[in-house]
Amino acid sequence: MSQQAVDGVPRRGKVLTLDNMNPNVKRVEYAVRGPIVQRAVQIEKELREGIKKPFTEVIKANIGDAHAMGQKPITFLRQVLALCSYPELLEDDKFPSDAKKRARRILEACGGHSIGAYSASQGIECIRQDVAAFIERRDGGIPSNPDNIFLSTGASDAIVTMLKLLVCGEGRDRTGVMISIPQYPLYSAALADLGAVQINYYLDEDKCWGLDVTELKRALNEARQHCDPRVLCIINPGNPTGQVQSRKCIEDVIRFAKEEHLFLMADEVYQENVYAENCKFHSFKKVLFEMGPEFSSTVEMASFHSTSKCYMGECGFRGGYMELINLDPEVKAQLIKLVSVRLCPPIPGQALLDLVVNPPQPNEPSYTTFTKERTAVLATLAEKAQLTEQIFNTVPGITCNPVQGAMYTFPRITLPQKAIDEAKVCSIYTPHQPDLFDCTKYEFVCVCVNRKRVRSQTCSTV
Repeated sequence: MSQQAVDGVPRRGKVLTLDNMNPNVKRVEYAVRGPIVQRAVQIEKELREGIKKPFTEVIKANIGDAHAMGQKPITFLRQVLALCSYPELLEDDKFPSDAKKRARRILEACGGHSIGAYSASQGIECIRQDVAAFIERRDGGIPSNPDNIFLSTGASDAIVTMLKLLVCGEGRDRTGVMISIPQYPLYSAALADLGAVQINYYLDEDKCWGLDVTELKRALNEARQHCDPRVLCIINPGNPTGQVQSRKCIEDVIRFAKEEHLFLMADEVYQENVYAENCKFHSFKKVLFEMGPEFSSTVEMASFHSTSKCYMGECGFRGGYMELINLDPEVKAQLIKLVSVRLCPPIPGQALLDLVVNPPQPNEPSYTTFTKERTAVLATLAEKAQLTEQIFNTVPGITCNPVQGAMYTFPRITLPQKAIDEAKVCSIYTPHQPDLFDCTKYEFVCVCVNRKRVRSQTCSTV
């Protein structure tokens, strides 16, 4: 007898199904947490359950999570966070006086003197002031207004928030957003979710993943046939390609943005991760203002930073900020409304950010240990960058550019024709994608990697 006949109630399907859900969500792909990573998680579970494998652990080479790979936290950062989390420790003599002073200042800025309270949606005011002071020091005295600083749940949150403001239109009027290829998948995932048009511009692998304005113009002109390009996203130092842009390159990009009336988004979360001797980090804001009022008073820009990278590696605390330049005041009011919906960024993340932009000074007791630990972390990252580059270049079929900065080595792996042909007939995860097929083969040695295809369909990189 049917269920309907027993209960006398018409049988209905699910309210939410794959057919009637938001179609943009189905278009989202985020390789950093995609099918290969999901398989790695399953393998870890199998290992814990005692299932025998030819290995004992999964090596995670798919994401920049320093602490997960064994990097130790910076003592001063964790001391202050511990004091903020459990203020009774302020009476403990084991903690240095400068750590206690920072903790008291942060707690005094929190509701009820507790990091468990909400803050203003834009972030705690004194922390935004410290961020502005940090930017001014970094950029040689160029002013920074705390009112233009928005604290965020990591840089990713701020990037997606800005894209929400920028994306509009339908059909050929849909907003187009220019992103670099090879890319960091956050951008393509966010654009798919928002219904924007992804405009790919390609970095030049033969020139150490250099950015050429000629390529930007090509991508822009082609895109104008089917969308309204409004945004140019730059990652410097590069993720996943590890290049550090020269000052001249940044100037050229700024001129291009001005000429083509584009909003600039400068992702600068790896700004302290520069290893090559002939390279130096230049912030887009500093270069913009040094180019004079013609540019500094007209080019609209948002720049982003995070506590997740550099020497800190504190990914889990989700601390970050963005600084806005030349944003329309009426749009800024709408942004304040938008961030108010999510109430506020996590207070521990805000506290951590404050310590990053305002670290121990030479006359303070924590300075020596802090400096020693910071220097050691950056030196280790530089050593690993050089080591991985050298090792890759000894393997037949693999070539790798020098890693100038950031946290990733991005080699070119030439796939044999036989592997490409096999991928086309095998239904492993997604058929007809040789690079994804190749990544699955790493299961035999249990290295979890990330795949980011470049222009060529027969010569891919993972």
